[in-house]
Amino acid sequence: MKPPKIPESVLVVIHTSDMEVLLLERADRPGFWQSVTGSLDAPDEPLLQTATRELFEETGIRADGEIIRLVDWKLSNVYEIYPVWRHRYAPGVTHNTEHVFSVRVPRDVAITLSPREHLRYAWLPYLQAADRCFSSSNAEAILELPKYMEQ
Repeated sequence: MKPPKIPESVLVVIHTSDMEVLLLERADRPGFWQSVTGSLDAPDEPLLQTATRELFEETGIRADGEIIRLVDWKLSNVYEIYPVWRHRYAPGVTHNTEHVFSVRVPRDVAITLSPREHLRYAWLPYLQAADRCFSSSNAEAILELPKYMEQ
């Protein structure tokens, strides 16, 4: 049996310089599109390490800190965990704290999906990407992207 998930996670909005956003379709919920997300592996795992790991695990994109550099927005969202996923957490855990990051990548970056997590991906103009997200906090982060483009 897996240990319960830690109710603290990262959200990584992947985008190009012309504001196209990469979305991933969940394998366990076809039709549910999102950015890269993932929980901390340990309570003391640094957020940047979590974001770097999840970015690579879900897309094959390696943040090198120079050309492909994660930006910590210093923004956190607390949201209610969807009931369908609460069984992954300890009994009584109903909310998650999500820390937002972004990463600008070249449009031709190679994407390698984790098949157990995602079915397919799509590059969309940021407003369309926000509309397609099933998660309101993910959609809100995408809509805030213009503020963080120069960081």
